[in-house]
Amino acid sequence: MPIALLIRHRLKELGLGQRDLARAAHVTESYISQLLTQKKLPPAPNRTDMYDKIGRALKLPQGQLAKLADQQRREELRKRLGDQPSPLLHDVRELIHRKCHPGKNRQIRIIFEKQPFGELERFVTQKLLTVAKGVARQELDNPAWLRKVARLSRKSYPQMRVTVLKFLDTTIFDLSNENCIVFLNPLIESWDIDLGTFCIEIVLNRRIAPGHQKKFEFVEKGPGGVVQGEPGLREFLQDSSLSGDATEEELAFLRALTFENRRPTPLYYYRELQSLRDPLHFQTTNKRPSA
Repeated sequence: MPIALLIRHRLKELGLGQRDLARAAHVTESYISQLLTQKKLPPAPNRTDMYDKIGRALKLPQGQLAKLADQQRREELRKRLGDQPSPLLHDVRELIHRKCHPGKNRQIRIIFEKQPFGELERFVTQKLLTVAKGVARQELDNPAWLRKVARLSRKSYPQMRVTVLKFLDTTIFDLSNENCIVFLNPLIESWDIDLGTFCIEIVLNRRIAPGHQKKFEFVEKGPGGVVQGEPGLREFLQDSSLSGDATEEELAFLRALTFENRRPTPLYYYRELQSLRDPLHFQTTNKRPSA
């Protein structure tokens, strides 16, 4: 059952309206309307607290809405797997160039223009987006931070919560000018990359982002060292619709998987990622109280 159908059914049973649901979820009424008319894909359950809030308001079993949303998103993902990526918007690309270290800007621009939305541009964009999303996800339940960013963007508190929820669902293939204005521009001070090792350093705005600097390093060794990554894993990492919200810990787990006679596909790694996140697949270790 589509999540929108279940919510509309429960609203009718309880005699509630979209405004009641918007207040319970701390979002705008227009955002709820877009979800219920299926003009917008439900946000990923691991990126929002909205399903818990709506579930309590509608008196639904805990986790039911999140499960339905996850199923609906997977179906949509299967439809999109064959789509070709479209180039970044001009303003988005210019922002990325502007934030680049001055000593690398010209070299990076030449590479980007020679191969529009190629591997390097997707790689850099993905890392900038990952860092910005990390801050937004961490501060989603921080009213003071949300109100501060809302004032900077001239938005109301509910509007900013909706903006954050939309941003957390953004991939490098659908970055918008609004995303750049509200998040990437104020959060990212600068970035630099070593084109030999693909080590990328991202400096954050101290005033609105915890943790001043983020660093990502990727080292690939040949025979005698660490086994080179599976082709399917490399494709998985390059496709942000599959790997866009994966944490470094989760990626380390996926990189550690080895295969002798099989070559896994990008979709295999996506499914492994979802299995890793499913609490039903793990047992909680109960620590004995110390004497």
